[in-house]
Amino acid sequence: MKIALLTNGIYPYVIGGMQKHSYYLTKFLAQNGVNVDLYHTQLNSEHDITQLEFFTPEEKRYIRSIVIDFPENQYFPGHYILESKQYSEKIFQVLKNNLDVNFIYAKSFTAWQLLIEKNNGLKVPPVGINFHGYEMYQKAASFKVKLEHLLLRQPIKLNIKQTNYVFSYGGKVTNIIKNIGVETDKIIEIPTGIEAQWLNTNIQPSHIPRKLIFLGRYERRKGIEELMKVIQEIVDQYEFSFHFIGPIPEHLRLSFKNIHYHGQLSNVNEIKRILRSCDVLVCPSYSEGMPNVILEAMASGLAVIATDVGAVSAMVSEQNGWLISPGSKHQLHQALINAIHASDEELTNKKRKSQSIVRENFTWDKVIQKTINKIQALI
Repeated sequence: MKIALLTNGIYPYVIGGMQKHSYYLTKFLAQNGVNVDLYHTQLNSEHDITQLEFFTPEEKRYIRSIVIDFPENQYFPGHYILESKQYSEKIFQVLKNNLDVNFIYAKSFTAWQLLIEKNNGLKVPPVGINFHGYEMYQKAASFKVKLEHLLLRQPIKLNIKQTNYVFSYGGKVTNIIKNIGVETDKIIEIPTGIEAQWLNTNIQPSHIPRKLIFLGRYERRKGIEELMKVIQEIVDQYEFSFHFIGPIPEHLRLSFKNIHYHGQLSNVNEIKRILRSCDVLVCPSYSEGMPNVILEAMASGLAVIATDVGAVSAMVSEQNGWLISPGSKHQLHQALINAIHASDEELTNKKRKSQSIVRENFTWDKVIQKTINKIQALI
């Protein structure tokens, strides 16, 4: 089988959840003997993108790297949409001469021009689009973000209406896709995954006092402002420690002895070490797809406090954590207290359940088999 994978970059050449998914999708397709025409780009990376040095020699036997320059225009409202359309045109100019594939897997707007040509009668293989989390159809953290969401909705609807299939992570993501008007038989539900090496086989009993952690960048939709306020409300009332991994600006950091900032970490082993030393991940986002950070924490053996957005409910339930409403400071406040006050037995059981959920459902060896089987059935 041969697949054309159209991406807006792969990790670590381009940083982001979508790019990390594209990297692992390519890697594990190649490991399973699937030929991949990889269309990707590079944005200010220190690495030589042509070398694909983050793949093994055996994997690279199945990968044909096709590098496309990503357009850059001056900033104006909606500039990303224009750049994405132009990028899809550049991809199409190469792809139109390389349509000898069985399936085209497109990320975000990368198939936009291809779908226009397809709609005009060009014969192309089946096309499936993955817009990942559909955050633009979820709760906005501010009026500015809401306007940005509105700009994105129409071109997304245009693309997924013209494609053959739409990939979904499941959960509320599937509901969003259906509400846009996509028929159920066009929706392919496949979760994201995590490498099996993340699995922690030595989960420790819960700490006293409890150790909680936030991992991510300082972005309004991540709900970190609400989290900071709740911590300030409870820091003098309860015994706990809180850790932050990510680029949190110095002037916004809380100055309490039990609040620890580790900064932005690139060393995966160091991130694993800190995660495994904690009990509960807190992910209070306004919108998400299927966050890698939740899978990483669950694989590390942490219970999870998270908002019920995107496909989070496919990972988190009362079995392994606490689901709360996005933007609800009250529910976040209560969930933190519940985690801090949970009995050793309850919390340790949630931690172990997290790890088993990942092991049974979300390792890449399982996700890729589901992906390959589904695509083979479609073609």
